[in-house]
Amino acid sequence: MSKTNLTRRGVLKSGAVAGAGVALPTIFTASSAAAYTNEPTGASVTLGFNVPQTGPYADEGADELRAYELAVEHLNGGGDGGMLNTFSSKELKGDGILGKKVEFVTGDTQTKSDAARASAKSMIEKDGAVMITGGSSSGVAIAVQGLCQEAGVIFMAGLTHSNDTTGKDKKANGFRHFFNGYMSGAALAPVLKGLYGDDRKAYHLTADYTWGWTQQESIAAATEALGWETVNNVLTPLASTDFSSYIAPVLNSGADVLVLNHYGGNMVNSLTNAVQFGLREAQANGKNFEIVVPLFSRLMARGAGENIKGILGSTNWHWSLQDEGSKAFVKSFGTKYGFPPSQAAHTTYCQTLLYADACQRAGTFNPCGVAEALEGFEFDGLGNGKTLYRAEDHQCFKDVLVVKGKENPTSEFDLLEVVEVTPAAQVTYDPEHPMFAGGQLGSCNAG
Repeated sequence: MSKTNLTRRGVLKSGAVAGAGVALPTIFTASSAAAYTNEPTGASVTLGFNVPQTGPYADEGADELRAYELAVEHLNGGGDGGMLNTFSSKELKGDGILGKKVEFVTGDTQTKSDAARASAKSMIEKDGAVMITGGSSSGVAIAVQGLCQEAGVIFMAGLTHSNDTTGKDKKANGFRHFFNGYMSGAALAPVLKGLYGDDRKAYHLTADYTWGWTQQESIAAATEALGWETVNNVLTPLASTDFSSYIAPVLNSGADVLVLNHYGGNMVNSLTNAVQFGLREAQANGKNFEIVVPLFSRLMARGAGENIKGILGSTNWHWSLQDEGSKAFVKSFGTKYGFPPSQAAHTTYCQTLLYADACQRAGTFNPCGVAEALEGFEFDGLGNGKTLYRAEDHQCFKDVLVVKGKENPTSEFDLLEVVEVTPAAQVTYDPEHPMFAGGQLGSCNAG
């Protein structure tokens, strides 16, 4: 990328947020000798991996961290190269990024926005991280994305499913590979109608933060458009571990479907409570009672055990996919760790490669050059088929999987089966869709 083009994007030597005209906090002001925040000057470059190592999403965080370490190994020429060998872009050669060895620092988000921001801030200020990535909560992702915008570094979101991440809270320095609540609803609703009919009454339990709100809005709108009725939506605290008091009223609500807009440990506990209350065997309105989990993963399925059998949901990726990219990743991850990766691991591995590749193609670590390289980038070979990083909102568009808990799993990892691969066209929406309105991408900030 030319110097002229970088200047046009608003790359500043110091002091102000590009395109915003407001003073940047002193802690984030680039030095006069640097063209952008944490410009690497030595033989290495540092990435910041910010994941939940404690809290309700800790299982996802642990798998994210494994994938990040694997990605760094591959970028530095170790292992078998994984998806570097299947990625449609051939810029990465296993010699680091732009000839610099990749190093990393880690932090614990605790699945709390304040802790996540503090951790990311430390990585940027003290460790010199030029990119921050990670998270398994949309509240965390949105908070850290905002911080990275202020700091002048790229944020490659980890596991975040709220519409708001690339909707009203989108930022020019932030990019999301993972799918979102709208996409889950668009993929899942037709399958639910086909299996359970169009005359259903749904009761929702919803995690009380940005992800839960937009996930519930999405699945309710998608199912109501096909004839379902939403009879109630009850918000539950993210810190909840016992959902019995929330499950009990469902039995006398007139509903015949329970939709659990919960993730991670929340979903494991709420589904377990629902089964304990007999909802799996219940009947209502002359129909078998059904439970739906709009977003879940193999890690959640493992935690839920027998209770997950037959339960429908959606997922971003699954290790059983047979495309060359997925097989390469599963082989690499399995060789290193002894078990297959989760969707959380997959999306964070991809984000690391996509960032590194964008640096290579742009010829710089400057966040505005990297952002321009990612905007409108079309690629393949990373496990989701042909994928677009849309320029208007920095959201990836790709196929979405509808899955259900296997009735007869063959191992502790063989817990989900793919019911349908929903093509990207079915889950694509206009950038100005009402569920994503209210925010502006703004201008890239280089610090």
